Amino acid sequence: MINQKFIVNLKNHSYPIHIGSKIFQSNDILSPASKGDRILVVTDTIISPIWKKIVLDFFLTNDMVVNEFILLSGEQYKNLHSVEMLLSFLLKNAYDRNTILVALGGGVIGDLVGFVASIYQRGIRFIQIPTTLLSQVDASIGGKTGVNHIDGKNMIGSFWQPISVITNVDFLFTLPYAQLVSGLAEIIKYAISFDYGFFEWLEKNIYQVLSLDLKSILYCINKCCILKSKIVTLDERENNCRMFLNFGHTFGHAIESYFEYLHWLHGESISVGMVIAIKISEKIGLLDSCQSNRMINLIQYSGLPISPPYDMSPQSYFPYILRDKKNSGGKIRIILPTSIGSVKIFDDFDRNVILSVIKSCWKK
Repeated sequence: MINQKFIVNLKNHSYPIHIGSKIFQSNDILSPASKGDRILVVTDTIISPIWKKIVLDFFLTNDMVVNEFILLSGEQYKNLHSVEMLLSFLLKNAYDRNTILVALGGGVIGDLVGFVASIYQRGIRFIQIPTTLLSQVDASIGGKTGVNHIDGKNMIGSFWQPISVITNVDFLFTLPYAQLVSGLAEIIKYAISFDYGFFEWLEKNIYQVLSLDLKSILYCINKCCILKSKIVTLDERENNCRMFLNFGHTFGHAIESYFEYLHWLHGESISVGMVIAIKISEKIGLLDSCQSNRMINLIQYSGLPISPPYDMSPQSYFPYILRDKKNSGGKIRIILPTSIGSVKIFDDFDRNVILSVIKSCWKK
């Protein structure tokens, strides 16, 4: 059994992140939940038959009252209808303010359950148990919750921190390969944005990560969690440096929204979004071709796409870009890399530059 722990230190709400293999063999991960708590494990139709028994048994053996609620699997179900279904279940079964919701799943489940926890009876506790690589390195940490709208991703939501995050790397061994590759997009995002040494490590070890070498996976998850925790501690509600975490997301979210969350995985969309941002940086002279090529090569070597969808025209990005949450006063704000390991916020960015770069990447 491997179990590592560190604390997300926030002004008003700090919480532990537990990372390990065979992690449910340890009672050390239980706190701050306790015996007698009423637990509702919320998961989806894919995760439930594979992993619910081990998770439900863990809470039951610690003398908790446990039930399960199952949602349909997929980004297209991260919406207000699913929120209403979960709220109705809570109300009909008389769950009170002492309830703990447990989000057992990927980023969709984590975001949705966290959002419901933030609004049910004006806020109840919840625990993140992320099951995908993407959610283990990014989505489960930091308290961003919400659901999608047909006109924009994550446009309805709140900031609501979990009481703990329990990351079991064993979940990854049942993860479809495409989902594993998708998670690498967020890992690469952290390296490009914040850590040149981590970027170099990924260049040398990307295939070990893809082969689920335990030591490499644990290193990646720990590194990303530490990097994100530092950013969230400095800027919990995304007023400043937390926006750096959105590198690639302006364009990636446009792709997801355009295809109504059906055809492109989140990581696939973000990888293309990062490539567009990298090429914009190169076009305006922030990056030389050597650094740009290294970034794009790492994305491509990971098995992620580097070309925009051929059936989405360059002009189709702008309705979504103009609604991006980072924008202010109707002006486009984007995150661009200035070197490997560093990004910067650019305000009132030239729409024509964005359009020309997307056109140059686009293959009809």
